[in-house]
Amino acid sequence: PFMGSSVLSAKVLMDAGSEAQQGWLPRIAAGEAILALAVDEGAKHAPSRIATRAERAGNGFRLNGAKAFVLDGHVADALIVVARAEEGVTLFLVDPATAGVAVERTAMVDAHNAARITLTDVSVDADAVIGDVGQGEALLDGALTLGRACAASTLTGAGDQAFKVTMDYLRTRKQFGKLIGEFQALQHRAAHLFSELELARAATLGAQLAIDEGRDNASLAASIAKAKAGRVAELAVQEAVQMHGGVGMTDEFDVGLFMKRVRVLNELLGDPGFHAERVARAQGF
Repeated sequence: PFMGSSVLSAKVLMDAGSEAQQGWLPRIAAGEAILALAVDEGAKHAPSRIATRAERAGNGFRLNGAKAFVLDGHVADALIVVARAEEGVTLFLVDPATAGVAVERTAMVDAHNAARITLTDVSVDADAVIGDVGQGEALLDGALTLGRACAASTLTGAGDQAFKVTMDYLRTRKQFGKLIGEFQALQHRAAHLFSELELARAATLGAQLAIDEGRDNASLAASIAKAKAGRVAELAVQEAVQMHGGVGMTDEFDVGLFMKRVRVLNELLGDPGFHAERVARAQGF
């Protein structure tokens, strides 16, 4: 549960958690607890369109809504729920055992697990608020920025490994009495893929550096990295299948594994189209 717990959830608690809430951090680091960030609500990533409501009730809030694609939500010891209060987007630390919380496990195509979570009149007290009421948008953006950079890293790694597996195949597979890596058409495709992977790696490292240095453009840099790495990783796994031929989709090779992993990672925290539009809008288009 590295991405959902140790990256997204831990980032939220580190940035704005109370002393009691930050008590989860040592447990996350020790592998004793799993937290899950519940953001998305539909088929696509849309953090600006949160429909889950948080209405004041007594000395706390009442939550109503539904979340989808919650990483490891089915085994989470606590949930960080993004909801919209009257004052604006607010983050809440919620015990999944609370009355009104329904969790449905969903297996993804790459065999990782996520969950659908339904909140029906879930009562939480004021201590459940992470940070300040209505100020959760910036807090959420910080966690998503870090998560997108990490997702870009994983995408680049998956694409690079698929490329290496393919290069090994080109150097050993013979056809018409020659190694298929000697065919110029395949050499051109391999060279193009290598160049694209280097660009994805550069964009990803640039985003990580911007985050480490606290630059104002870190969020935008993470979007650039996520978009580029997603498209390149998809190209890498597609080319791997094509250059392996039909055998590329058999269990004997790991190409199918990388293809499934890339498919899920591309949807996680925004697909290339989402981030390309985000970059375009930031530049005034």
